[in-house]
Parts: sequence; structure tokens; C-alpha cells
Amino acid sequence: MTYSENPATPSTGELALEDRASLRRVAGLSTELADVSEVEYRQLRLERVVLAGVWTEGSAADADASLAELAALAETAGSEVLEGLIQRRDKPDPSTYIGSGKAAELREVVTATGADTVICDGELSPAQLNSLEKVVKVKVIDRTALILDIFAQHATSREGKAQVSLAQMEYMLPRLRGWGESMSRQAGGRAGGEGGGVGTRGPGETKIETDRRRIRERMAKLRREIRDMKKIRDTQRNRRLSADVASVAIVGYTNAGKSSLLNALTGAGVLVENALFATLEPTTRRGEFDDGRPFVLTDTVGFVRHLPTQLVEAFRSTLEEVVDADLLVHVVDGSDVNPLAQINAVRQVVNDVVAEYDVPSPPELLVVNKIDAATDLGLAQLRRALPDAVFVSARTGDGLDRLRTRMSELVPPTDATVDVTIPYDRGDLVARVHTEGRVDATEHTADGTRIKARVPAPLAANLREFATF
Repeated sequence: MTYSENPATPSTGELALEDRASLRRVAGLSTELADVSEVEYRQLRLERVVLAGVWTEGSAADADASLAELAALAETAGSEVLEGLIQRRDKPDPSTYIGSGKAAELREVVTATGADTVICDGELSPAQLNSLEKVVKVKVIDRTALILDIFAQHATSREGKAQVSLAQMEYMLPRLRGWGESMSRQAGGRAGGEGGGVGTRGPGETKIETDRRRIRERMAKLRREIRDMKKIRDTQRNRRLSADVASVAIVGYTNAGKSSLLNALTGAGVLVENALFATLEPTTRRGEFDDGRPFVLTDTVGFVRHLPTQLVEAFRSTLEEVVDADLLVHVVDGSDVNPLAQINAVRQVVNDVVAEYDVPSPPELLVVNKIDAATDLGLAQLRRALPDAVFVSARTGDGLDRLRTRMSELVPPTDATVDVTIPYDRGDLVARVHTEGRVDATEHTADGTRIKARVPAPLAANLREFATF
């Protein structure tokens, strides 16, 4: 089917009838495998899913790209995508998200494909999830739950696991529901023990109320644990800041190549994987600018369009690396079909974090990565749209020298050149110069140790009285 090119009239805002009546299939989303043995293995552990989206604004290409990204997310979560469907509407249906008639058609697709799960490309209300589930007769989850599930699978550190658990519980709390009356039965005064005796039976908590109370208690405990772990992270960050070493944070859309760039610039050797949200734990490594100045480079969690607010809140301590940075290296996937939309999504999250802490936004250096995988036409369009960006390939090394130069230019030196003669009884100052600075020359004279070096500005002020003229 082709899209109707008739624009909606501004006065009525009605959609083209052909688009509005259709439940359009999106081609190229199937992830069925060719190798039979691998299919049999995966079917033992993977869910078979059908995707459903609502196209409310933007072009048809935007709607297809959004569903393709949902398919990639589903694959990352370990699912097998069987079909993708888009419904053209002016806004999602408040009851079933795609409308009752289209929900019935979706049920037919689910039956025909043998799917056991429907994933919707949006955040659905508890009522929408429940209503759609009743129609399609299989489990229904939304985009937010899918992203939370991916984070839960990939978190490895104690802090990362606690942050993801908290985000999942915040999402789950208003959505607790059960089949039939299993969640509405009331327990007696002894929490459901039958035969508790006279005086022990009576109206108590329903099962859903009990579950909510337990979740709230668990959330309170997780918040305390995250606060305690945040103190450790703050101590480490304050130590870096007090050392007067430039701090550079790598931000960007998920799977844009941030970890690859960290490896290319510092030789870090961190995990690099062609998957969404491969990095959930911030990694900090030390590097040097072209002029020899040291800096620390931090690889942060990747962002995505419509990043769940629960995750932004839970990963607040991780995102603080962005606030304290002297420079943001914003990595963009040059081979993506819509890199400018990725840039806007990342900037929105960064601006929200910076606004909350009420601090100036750090300078941003746009880095278009994966130029070896991008088309010539796509790169030409990006060079026109992003004239100040640096174009690199972390895989081949192309453009990395230019990137290092631009990073050095955007992070002005915070140290000073000194030529001092330090008395021999002030060995503590000599030790500090060697520890905190970069010594160019040393000479032992009758008056003391003459040192030419670059040192942090506070230390240079302490050495002023020993300046050599």
C-alpha cells in the first residue's frame, strides 16, 4: 500500500481516509533465523513478538524508523520479531492504544504468526495494557517495559542493578494487576492464613495492596542503597576534580560507538558490542591531549528516544558525570537513517539533567562516528547540517587526530608554566611539582632545586615566591 500524499486540512486536522483506515504492515522487521538448529535453540528461550505502533506525526519514514528501532530493542532483549504493524491515527486510542477494530485485526495477526507477546511502540497506561491484553489474548508490554528489561539484563555492578530494580518497581507499581480475582482476594487479620481462629479473620489487605506495600518498602531500601553508593561515586569524582585534571564525558545515542571511541582515544579495552545499551556502567579512563595535558574520559550510558523517566531518575548519579564535565563529546551514528533525531533526543536528556542542577551546560563537540559505514550522500548531508562536527571512524582510526586536536582546543589549559628555584628544605613542594605537574627541566643549584614545569594554577600560586628571574 502507498501512503496518501493528501495533507490534512488545518481547520479540521483530519487524516487521509486511506491512512486512517489501514493497519499497515512494515516490511523487513522479521528476525527469523536461517539456521534451523539455531532457530530451535532460540525458540526455547526467546519470546515470539509482534510489534504495534501508532503513527501520529511526522513522515512515513519516521514511523518506519521508530518501529525498526523497536525491533532492534526487542532483539536486544532476546525476542524474535515476527511482524510489525503501524496504525495511522491522530492520537493513540485511550482504551486499546490502536482502537478496538484494529486490536481485533492485531489478534488475527497474533494467531496467524503464533506470537506470544505484543510490544507497543509507546508508553501505555495500565488501562490500555489491560484492555489490549483482553483483546489479543497474549501478553502485552510497552516500549518502556522493554527498555527496562534490557537494562535489567545488562546491568552488572551492584549500583547498576539497584538503579534498574528501582526503575522497574516505579514503573510496575501503578500497573499491578492479576487474572480473575487472584489480585482482589482479601486476607484476614493474619495475612491470609485460613483457620487462624476466632478473632483473627476479617477484612485485611487485598493481595494487590500487599504487593504494593512490599514494593514500596523495597523501593525505599533501594533508594537508601543508591544514596550510599552515590557517596562513593562523589568521593571518586571529587578526587578527580581536586586533581585539576580536565574531565571529558562521552554522551550519545545508544549504539553510536561511544565505547569504541573511548578505546580508540585511550586504549581502554572496554566491552564493544553491536547491540543497544551494551554499556550501562560508566567507565573512566585517563588520556592525554596533543600538548601532553592529562584528561579523564568517561563513557556514559547511551540514550534513546522516549527514554523512560524512571530510568533517568534511577541513573541520576551516573548522569552527574555530564554535569561536572569540562567538555561533552557527543557521538552520533553517521550511518543511521535519522542521525539528527538522535542528536535531538540526546540533547533533550542532557538539558534536563543540567537544568535540574542549575549549572551552565558544558561545551559540546559533535562527533559523527561510523563514517566508514555511512553513504557518501548521507555524509554530505551531515557535513552541511553539522558544519562544526568532527567526522571519524573509531574502527579504522580515520579522523581521530583531528578529534584530539579539537578536544584540546575546546578544553583550555588550567595549569601554568613556572620557572622556580625551591630551597632544599622545601622538598614537599618539589614532590608536589613532580606529582601534580609536568616537569620539563631540573637543575640543582647553590640556592636550591631549579625546576621548569607546567603545574595546576593553585600550585603555581604557592610557588610564586620562589620564581627565578
